[in-house]
Amino acid sequence: MKNLFLPCLFLACISFQSCKKNENPDGAAATKTEADKYVKTECYKAIYENDTVELKLNTLKDGKIMGDMVMKIEFQSPKIGEVKGEFHGDTLVADYTFRQGTNKDRIYKNPIALLKRDNQLIFGNGSIVTSLGVSYFEKGKPIDYDKVRFKFDATDCK
Repeated sequence: MKNLFLPCLFLACISFQSCKKNENPDGAAATKTEADKYVKTECYKAIYENDTVELKLNTLKDGKIMGDMVMKIEFQSPKIGEVKGEFHGDTLVADYTFRQGTNKDRIYKNPIALLKRDNQLIFGNGSIVTSLGVSYFEKGKPIDYDKVRFKFDATDCK
């Protein structure tokens, strides 16, 4: 039994080492190739009373959208996170994954819908359902784009 343990341990160490060889030690190269995939970058800002939302959208070569959104709502900690989704016609359907305030351990994920109308993006209001830890817009219920707080206007990207 002792004689079998050492060879098995040796094989396990070799297999773990070979797995590490496939890792990319240069994280900057991975980031650069990700940036090379962007077709265009657009920035937007929405202001409603004392609330501000800033949005940066990157369009990838495959048509998907990735970006960043910062929501500064009065009397709340800022929500800082990323947007991932794609356009269906004139509507961007995406997930907003964010952290709120200084709480680095808790991650939230909500669906968002943005309608592109007259050079603006309009943040839609809809009924959200959560099932098995996943949130999504309730099927069969329309998303309202008329009675909204946030209408994004294009801005220069920083």
